[in-house]
Amino acid sequence: MRRRRPAEHHPDASVARVAGPWQHQMVAANGARFHVAVAGGGPLVLFLHGFPQFWWAWRHQLPALAGAGYRAAAMDLRGFGGSDKPPRGYDPRTLAEDASGVIRSLGEPDAVVVGQGLGGLVAWTLSVVHPRQVRRLVVSSMAHPRRLRRAHLTDPRQVRASAHVLGYQRPVIPERSLVAEDARQVADLLARWSGPGFPDSDTEARYREAAQIPGVAHCALESYRWAVRSLARPDGLRYARRMASPVTVPTLQVHGALDGCVLPSGAQGSGRYVEGSYRWHLLPDVGHFVPEEDPAAFTTLLMDWLADPAPEDR
Repeated sequence: MRRRRPAEHHPDASVARVAGPWQHQMVAANGARFHVAVAGGGPLVLFLHGFPQFWWAWRHQLPALAGAGYRAAAMDLRGFGGSDKPPRGYDPRTLAEDASGVIRSLGEPDAVVVGQGLGGLVAWTLSVVHPRQVRRLVVSSMAHPRRLRRAHLTDPRQVRASAHVLGYQRPVIPERSLVAEDARQVADLLARWSGPGFPDSDTEARYREAAQIPGVAHCALESYRWAVRSLARPDGLRYARRMASPVTVPTLQVHGALDGCVLPSGAQGSGRYVEGSYRWHLLPDVGHFVPEEDPAAFTTLLMDWLADPAPEDR
């Protein structure tokens, strides 16, 4: 008698509701529903994760900010974790409208917006299209979109570091590859883009599981497809023109010296697009996932900067 193979593991969106010193909420915004983990009370700080992560990327910062008197909220971006996974809307402008709507749905007129990786791209965009909603801007591991575009045109090293983006342009196959072998590719990306020692086994396991939530693989790759396919399209040209408008809010940019995805050389120079106060900080010995690789250093930088009533350029 032929032995039956064990059923494949198909996690659902409930795996995004990781228990901890926070509360889980679903809020409506921009025609979709978004999962948000919230801790504390006070001025709102909205955290936006990157790829291939979900809100849990900010697990170290949520309790720290809550303890410092802030209302810290980490949302799952459209298509990730416990948020809705509609077939469209993975351009940075729509993702920024999602974040804008979440701020309003949380009952606040504005927020400090903190973004990492893909979330950093959303944060840059939100600060331009809705500057009144962004009290301060913090970006980790992501160049200003116009600076990153220039890096791709002038720096062969950044082109090589972004080779995965071109690989994601094919239909269907990249999604299957991302989740094959229990999402082995997610583990490879985490290790390739980070500094030594990251990720630990628990972090790797959580991100591999979250990538296998139905719909996540496709939705996560759609932002990369838009980035390439929009270059010559009217929507992409409109976005590039819009992002030429300067960022006017105080901005802190933090980058890992070992970032293997967005090279430090590709991110430096983003300050030319900021008219508000701007501070650049390069952290040694860490890569693309700064808030997780060195949470103590990142959290200290963030809280010290938020506590400064009038941050100046450095």
